Amino acid sequence: MRILALDHGEARCGCAVSDPSGTLATPLTAIDRPDTRRGLARVARLAGELEAELVVVGLPLTLAGEEGPQALLAREFAARVRPRVRVPVELHDERLTTRMAEAVGGSADPDSRAAAHLLEG
Repeated sequence: MRILALDHGEARCGCAVSDPSGTLATPLTAIDRPDTRRGLARVARLAGELEAELVVVGLPLTLAGEEGPQALLAREFAARVRPRVRVPVELHDERLTTRMAEAVGGSADPDSRAAAHLLEG
């Protein structure tokens, strides 16, 4: 199943896609200002172009597993994405994905590397 992962941030949204088998995760270009109409349209277009069967939005929980203000923003973003795509949209725990992306490094955008780690976790 091909999955589109989104690491939501107010300024940018990291994007990554899995291969159809779900084995590999590839970081994509991040989307600037994802909460705008244009940003949401880009997410919907990307999901369609990639033929994603599921969209996963990272849910930033605290290390204690609790939801803070950023988790609320991620939930609101997922709710705004749902009516724009024709596939299910789920929230997944994204604790430490940004730190893992920073530690591993690479040439891809750090937000999109974090989205790739979301698929690998």
